[in-house]
Amino acid sequence: MDPKTILVPLLEPVGAGALSALALAHAEALADSFDAHLEVVAIGCDRTQIGYYYAGATAVVQQETYEEAKRTALDIETSAREHLKTSPLRWSVETAVGQMAGLAGLVAARARFADLVVMPAPYGKGRGTEFEIATEAALFDAHAPVMVVPQGDAASVRPNRAVVAWNQSPEALAAIRRAMPLLAGADLVSIAIIDPPRHGPERSDPGGALSQMLTRHGLRCEISVLSRTMPRISDVLERHVGDTGADLLVMGAYGHSRFREAILGGATRDLLEKPPVPVFMAR
Repeated sequence: MDPKTILVPLLEPVGAGALSALALAHAEALADSFDAHLEVVAIGCDRTQIGYYYAGATAVVQQETYEEAKRTALDIETSAREHLKTSPLRWSVETAVGQMAGLAGLVAARARFADLVVMPAPYGKGRGTEFEIATEAALFDAHAPVMVVPQGDAASVRPNRAVVAWNQSPEALAAIRRAMPLLAGADLVSIAIIDPPRHGPERSDPGGALSQMLTRHGLRCEISVLSRTMPRISDVLERHVGDTGADLLVMGAYGHSRFREAILGGATRDLLEKPPVPVFMAR
């Protein structure tokens, strides 16, 4: 089923060089390609930490930080409307203000009814905690698929070549199923399998059943069994994306807990620090 509602949570004004501008532009292209409605929510974050203030100052601080967050949300809304005012798409923009502790619920309440959520890369230099919270809320709390857009030139909306990361997990299969509308029409889909387990259920034919499923949907597939010759799985995937000339990576999100990945690292977190191409994720 093609996506018909595409959501973009904006956490900063849309301007030259802004991460949000990249996400919004990509979402516009997706909405145009799929004849979808583009929903934008301009979010102002109230970063008040009540426990750090003595009792007499709490009410004053709360009011000031709320007003600041409200002004930020209105600035984001104004920039988004200015950007979209000449767009032929069906679009809507709303504002929302919430404390950091409630940001996940705020995003999830809107993302749960979206077919696709488009976000900039949530980790790395220049990204505030709110980007991470919003991305993970869409994935974990709303159970919505998320497209993470890299920095740089405009990315392809309909990929000519795509890489799907396959490790036999429910997360990976869920992502592939949700990505089918994007994969349709691709010249080639590369099923990337890194060091498949010797005694796993696919030991005699790694990726064979998945390739058969995709082929029956009219996709041209190839299976690439890769050795983990680099320290991180994300590095192997990134190199394979470059070697195949892919312009989309599909993967299951967070095979381990978010806490474990935050402390020890993981393929999801590593890739999303600097994605080489748009990354489509689901759980």
